[in-house]
Amino acid sequence: MPLSSAETQKLYDTYLMSNYGRAPLNLVRGEGSYVWDAEGKRYLDLLPGLGVGGLGHCPPRVVAALREQAGKLIHMHNNYLWEQQALLAQRLSELTTGMETPRAFFCNSGTEASEAGIKLARLWGRANGGRHKILALNESFHGRTFAALTATGQPKLHNGCDPLLPGFAYVPLNDAKALEKAFDGEVAAFMCEPVQGEGGINLCTREFLQAARACCDKHKALLLYDEVQCGMGRTGDVFAYQTLGAPAPDILWLAKALGGGFPIGAVLARPSVAAELKPGTHGSTYGGNPLACAAALAVLDTLDQDNLLPHVRAMGEHLGRGLHALRERFAKQVKDIRRLGLMAALDLTFPGAPVVARCRDAGLLINCTHDTVLRFLPAMNVSAAELDAGLAILGKVLEPAGQK
Repeated sequence: MPLSSAETQKLYDTYLMSNYGRAPLNLVRGEGSYVWDAEGKRYLDLLPGLGVGGLGHCPPRVVAALREQAGKLIHMHNNYLWEQQALLAQRLSELTTGMETPRAFFCNSGTEASEAGIKLARLWGRANGGRHKILALNESFHGRTFAALTATGQPKLHNGCDPLLPGFAYVPLNDAKALEKAFDGEVAAFMCEPVQGEGGINLCTREFLQAARACCDKHKALLLYDEVQCGMGRTGDVFAYQTLGAPAPDILWLAKALGGGFPIGAVLARPSVAAELKPGTHGSTYGGNPLACAAALAVLDTLDQDNLLPHVRAMGEHLGRGLHALRERFAKQVKDIRRLGLMAALDLTFPGAPVVARCRDAGLLINCTHDTVLRFLPAMNVSAAELDAGLAILGKVLEPAGQK
């Protein structure tokens, strides 16, 4: 028998650091859009793995691929070849548009991918005019390690970590004039999330990304897209820049949903840029190991064979209609809705943490970011009935009686 949630909480309190705001649930099993705790209670999870569970919990093809690969070869360092890595690089490269058959580098997480993308941009900048500065967006989120953290345009996350890395500057989202003004002779690249996830589901406009591409071309700098959260089909196309109709980047990176629950990150770069990552300039001991690549290949198989991209678009519209219905019903409590595909936010007029807690008590898992933003990142194979069930729970929680 598993430990109870209370017993597990006691061990956490005694032996783990307190850097996470953990809910007191000992989750022991997951399937699709549902998880179960040690007491047997079932929860509808509309934020599986903070975006990692793009196919929900324990997707069958990924589970089968991991089991098969684990019996053959789990890990080998990157001084040798294995076909899973080569095939994954080929498939990801072929799914991009406008990137001239990009080359891939594999790592283990979103923050590692951010670090590699930033490092590659600086290597390219040094080789092309000696430039090093990286422009990023306010309210962005790129990871917790130091280059990724410095690029993150949220001062509250920088607190206590000074000194941060030099050579970064920030501009407001969708402000093309401010972006143009920020360019100088030291800028090597501009980086952004086409859809800011942790920032509250804030969308870059197509016009802004077109202006960013024009600025980068004018100043001979690189355009970088962080698609760690918004990539891998979540917006209705494989990459969010494709959904937005935006120009192709020079470097793009992704993680989260790529591994179907297994850790993996990837950086894709145009060949002329990727050439700066020469032997010895960067590496990752576990990056792109056979087990991770087998999982990612199974994710791509699922997207293709289950025809999930049209489903994401349809379910995104369904979710949008449901959220707008809630806004009409609770006009004084909901100030905004933002959505692209199955990335959605319900921005409240009051702190959202108590709402998240009451939803959890009622069997629904979501989260709150930026104090007032309820965030939804359902599995890409979520059903309309599951979305309706989740919104029904949220509606009951948002009723005036539930706010007292």
